[in-house]
Amino acid sequence: MKRTTTMTTGNIIRFACILLLWLALCWLLLTRAARIDFMVIFTIVASGIIVFVPLYKKYVRKK
Repeated sequence: MKRTTTMTTGNIIRFACILLLWLALCWLLLTRAARIDFMVIFTIVASGIIVFVPLYKKYVRKK
């Protein structure tokens, strides 16, 4: 039996909390960096991919 997962209210709140935490950490990284170069931007992009792609695959993408 195939179980479908949808975005319930609890999942949306959880997703929003993760998003806000990630944005806060990115802001800290950008404000504390001595200079903004490729490695800082790469770190932000890579962390976004690591955090949000599994969430997207689980809750947003329809199979």
